[in-house]
Amino acid sequence: MKKYLNLFLFTGLLILANSCTNDLDVKPQDDDEFVADEFYMKPGAYKQALAGVYGNLALTGSGDAGSSNISGLDAGTSQYGRCLWYMQDLTTDEVVWSYESDPGTSEINRVTWSSTNPIFRGMFSRACFEVTLANEFLRQSSAEKLTARNISEAEKAEIVHYRAEARLLRALAYYHLMDLFGKAPFVTENDPISTTFKPQQYDRQQLFTFIESELLAINADLKDPKTNEYGRADKAVAWMILAKIYLNAEVYIGQSKYVECLAKCDEIIGAGYTLATNYKNNFNADNDSNEAYQKELIFTIQSDGQLTQNYGPTTVIINGEVGSIENNGSSLGVNGWSGALRTRKQFVQKFAGAEFNNDVRNTLIKTGRTMDVVDIAEKKNGYIITKFSNLTSTGANGKDKGFVDTDFPLFRLGDVYLMYAEAQMRRDGATNGSGTTNASTQSVDYINALRTRANGQTVSSGSINLQFILDERLRELHWEAHRRQDLIRFGQYTGGVYNWDWKGNSRSGSAIPAHYNVFPVPTASINANSNLTQNPNY
Repeated sequence: MKKYLNLFLFTGLLILANSCTNDLDVKPQDDDEFVADEFYMKPGAYKQALAGVYGNLALTGSGDAGSSNISGLDAGTSQYGRCLWYMQDLTTDEVVWSYESDPGTSEINRVTWSSTNPIFRGMFSRACFEVTLANEFLRQSSAEKLTARNISEAEKAEIVHYRAEARLLRALAYYHLMDLFGKAPFVTENDPISTTFKPQQYDRQQLFTFIESELLAINADLKDPKTNEYGRADKAVAWMILAKIYLNAEVYIGQSKYVECLAKCDEIIGAGYTLATNYKNNFNADNDSNEAYQKELIFTIQSDGQLTQNYGPTTVIINGEVGSIENNGSSLGVNGWSGALRTRKQFVQKFAGAEFNNDVRNTLIKTGRTMDVVDIAEKKNGYIITKFSNLTSTGANGKDKGFVDTDFPLFRLGDVYLMYAEAQMRRDGATNGSGTTNASTQSVDYINALRTRANGQTVSSGSINLQFILDERLRELHWEAHRRQDLIRFGQYTGGVYNWDWKGNSRSGSAIPAHYNVFPVPTASINANSNLTQNPNY
């Protein structure tokens, strides 16, 4: 079904909560219970409310694209996917943002941030708001509420799936909080709704345990892979989150979980997903209906140029891909933002060599540009790319030249193949910094399936070590909000083992301290909840 969340826009979000001034508080008015009963007894109300929980991943408010329901933050610094993309990719070797006067971006570009960065507050608050919305949906869909509202048995059966999806979305939000900040205020539907209630802080071990147990518990109630409406989660999405936390378990909890990661990757791969024939179809305006949707995409953050206008990741990326020299907006289906995004030298170097000259993943445009980003404000410094597009797979324009139709691929099969290979190699003894080449036949097959699609070539097992996997992840998954997490897992984010342009505010890059492996908890969030503590050295 075309753009599931478009069916109801943000109505569910408005029903469930009016504000998010404190990260996890819902502040009901005296007559809210009556309004809720009246709303939820209407046909289709629970599905509409669930759409609001999904909607928070894409939208920022109930008004136009510039509205935000998080006080003190505008839409550009409080959109879930955009903040996630900034924090996972803009803080790395993949990309640089030209307009450093935009709040928070200079610190992120240069990896010199503090706890007052508004983008961090946007991500923290938006993820916490997702938890709030999921909790309220679960409260309103309890067995007692359904009975009191005379909900039919047929609808109750569907609400079982809705509740599982809400729990999954809550786990997804906690996963991002765990990964980015290392801690979070923890609350479920069983906690009180009160302006005085302050959730306790959970650390990574506690969050990991909750996310794992929650996703395993709801598995039977989620729909089977590829059987739900487009845009709604199913079992494969839960398996993907589990695979992610297992792959990164040594970072999160100091334990290896590679056997568990492999098991989840096997489940996803065995669920009927295949690679899209054309790599670029994963990133086109019709990726909700073309072969990528049918084959490879597991879960996306949705975007529609007319119905859900927002300043989300794909609107930012595609408008940002338009170069100040090239003015190539028409070839991407947008008006463009005149050189907002460019690549860093170290990214370009990952595509060096004749084997990548005709690689479909190599969309670098170099003419008239320098590879080195000598000056962030100089838009001719750094190459541009055209990976994402607001054109359909048949070349038609998206609905709008400012806001794109292209959904952001949060999870897709290409990532699973590379996760499998890495987990297998680490399980069998490969370590960071070693030259061990122990990729199994199955791992090599998965890697070569990606390589064959990309450039018609294959690689031998003798050329595959962990550094190859890290580099291949950049080539396959760049600008998809994975890079920071990958660099941390490989021990190449902090310190000086690997530097990139403007890391540590040095033009050629410099070492940064280890505490930058997690972001600071926003000062405003700590001020709102005395149970929260700051991460060390911030």
